[in-house]
Amino acid sequence: MYIGYKRKVHNLRKPLLSLLFLVIVFNAYSQSKFQFYGNEDVRQKIKFTLINNLIILPLQINGKELNFILDTGVNKTILFNLSKNDSLGLNNVEKIQLKGLGDGEPVDALLSKNNRFRVKDLVNPNEDLYVILRDNFNMSAKMGMTIHGIIGFDLLKSLIVKIDYSTKYITFYNPKKYKLKKCGRCEEFRLEFYRNKPYINTYAQLDTVGNKKIETKLLIDSGGSDALWFFEGTHKDINTPKKYFRDVLGEGLSGTIYGNRSKIPSFQLGRYTVENPTVSFLDTTSTANARQFKLRNGSIGGNILKRFKVWFDYGNRRVIFKKNGSLKRGFYYNMSGLSVIYDGQELVQERSENIVADTYGSGGVSDNKTISFVTSYFYRFKPAYKISNVLKDSPADLVGLEVDDVIKRINGSPAYTYTLSQINSLFHEKPDKRITLEIERAGQRYKFKFRLKKRI
Repeated sequence: MYIGYKRKVHNLRKPLLSLLFLVIVFNAYSQSKFQFYGNEDVRQKIKFTLINNLIILPLQINGKELNFILDTGVNKTILFNLSKNDSLGLNNVEKIQLKGLGDGEPVDALLSKNNRFRVKDLVNPNEDLYVILRDNFNMSAKMGMTIHGIIGFDLLKSLIVKIDYSTKYITFYNPKKYKLKKCGRCEEFRLEFYRNKPYINTYAQLDTVGNKKIETKLLIDSGGSDALWFFEGTHKDINTPKKYFRDVLGEGLSGTIYGNRSKIPSFQLGRYTVENPTVSFLDTTSTANARQFKLRNGSIGGNILKRFKVWFDYGNRRVIFKKNGSLKRGFYYNMSGLSVIYDGQELVQERSENIVADTYGSGGVSDNKTISFVTSYFYRFKPAYKISNVLKDSPADLVGLEVDDVIKRINGSPAYTYTLSQINSLFHEKPDKRITLEIERAGQRYKFKFRLKKRI
């Protein structure tokens, strides 16, 4: 995801002043980095949460622990969700505007400097933080847990980082004390950086006729949950295939991102062949800013990255991939047409039955025992879910489901027994699978049944 910013600055017309300005910026950049706190250990290993192919890490900012997505597609650390309970002191604040993916206007934001970041025993005492004044992402509702922001280049630039999607561990290595070992079964790529974002060269077969492969330069985007994005028109052969459907791909900083969802025969990542991946083709409307790097053809997202163990070594401009057991698994997409989000909590009554034995008479007065069944009720807060989008002419749309319908039961079970990830997984299963939803709309209960439909 491209994010730029603008603010009022004075023109530096004198060459000497310009040179001095560049030196100051370079020195500030070199000092602002994560370092091992205390004894400079060789590594720090941290468990992460994986939701919708996205990595969520604990990040402390000025002593407050928050949840951030690790997004290699951003060159700035952005905070976009801060509730009243998440009080956070920000240093040296000024107003700016940010622009990213999506077809909307730039958004108002704050730039805060000299903040202390910490990930376990990795510390950066002097980091910039961009604060979105209005949460356009609504990421917490989409993920089913509180997400406060995204971090990428600022965390990765001065460390060697290994991401193991299978075990859900990320390991940070001290480049002063650790060297990556050679791996005969791995594939290494030279990283090319543009605005501090990593790109590699890959190959893709887009045409179902013949075996022609085209070379593509793609952003490694761990903050994208899809497999691949291609930008139409950046290569004469990058065009939407005949079989596709229009879909909502997500939310960017500047609005909703739309694209044509399809599949291609194969994608080549060095020696590794990824067969029949899902691909979203985007036009210039949603990707105008991302296309400022003229050589870029698209992005590699989490649905491909999660099939590998990945090492990032920004200092030596390289990335290394080693396949895991999920490389050959199929690629699926949402065949319901529904987007479901977390909708807070609801108070649910639960029933409990206990068996109580009356042992009166055990001292010899009587040998009779009485067994009683005692029913008790208690209340607990459970997650609630609602429909945020219904794709036109999709199975869900054709049966009459609507935006803001509150989901009460799924396939006969209470909705609160599911996580948001489990609900989304149901919609990605095999075609013709039957889905039953009981919803609440304007205080009334309705039941809808539909089957997942293959569209590409």
